[in-house]
Amino acid sequence: MDVHFSPEQETLLSQLANQRGTDAKELVKDAALRLLEENDRFRAAVREGVAAADRGQFVEHAEVWANIENILRS
Repeated sequence: MDVHFSPEQETLLSQLANQRGTDAKELVKDAALRLLEENDRFRAAVREGVAAADRGQFVEHAEVWANIENILRS
């Protein structure tokens, strides 16, 4: 698979890769794999949340806001 970047993007990728002690190709590969893994985790969390809601296990809207307000006051 080939991915094409603009010259500006390639420059940025090279700079970031150098900062991390790797090359641009590995940086892009690692980023793409992390994105796919995070997407899988997100989808699993959504499925888990939907299943919990289907079982009636959820927090009411007012309670969520009360918890947020308590956190912000802390």
